[in-house]
Amino acid sequence: MKCLKVMFRKILLITLVIMFHQHLSGQVVEQIDREELLQFISRKNDTTYIINFWATWCSPCVKEITYFEELHRKYRNDKVKVILVSLDFPVQIDKRVVPFLSEKDITADVKLMTDLDYNKWIDLVDPEWSGAIPATLIYNRRTRGFFEKVFTKDELFTIVEQIHN
Repeated sequence: MKCLKVMFRKILLITLVIMFHQHLSGQVVEQIDREELLQFISRKNDTTYIINFWATWCSPCVKEITYFEELHRKYRNDKVKVILVSLDFPVQIDKRVVPFLSEKDITADVKLMTDLDYNKWIDLVDPEWSGAIPATLIYNRRTRGFFEKVFTKDELFTIVEQIHN
């Protein structure tokens, strides 16, 4: 009986540690396909959307991702929505993407593109997009801008303020 109690306590402790760790790492990465992406890039409401296409293996993407997080935090209570669309391979979510997001303290909405046939959907984002990353779509119902470039923090914030206001 005593052995059973000790084993139960160990199981309970391990379960609590796992739940606490998952709560701390916190970021949930939703997997999306082409159809779901189309929903994100074609909304017609009073919100300004900043959709950044990036990957953990892309050095310029990693450099600028904290700017998108700052933007997300600045506008979190405004009608501005930052969506980070990862182009990492779906099998890398747990081993690469989630740890990266946790390390960088990313709280913005993160999606992982599962449709790896890029040629079937990059033109839907913007016909001029070569497919290179980082790339960012910023739009609302009045204005649409597509940027295949690395942003400085000042550039990003200025463009968002111009489009949003």
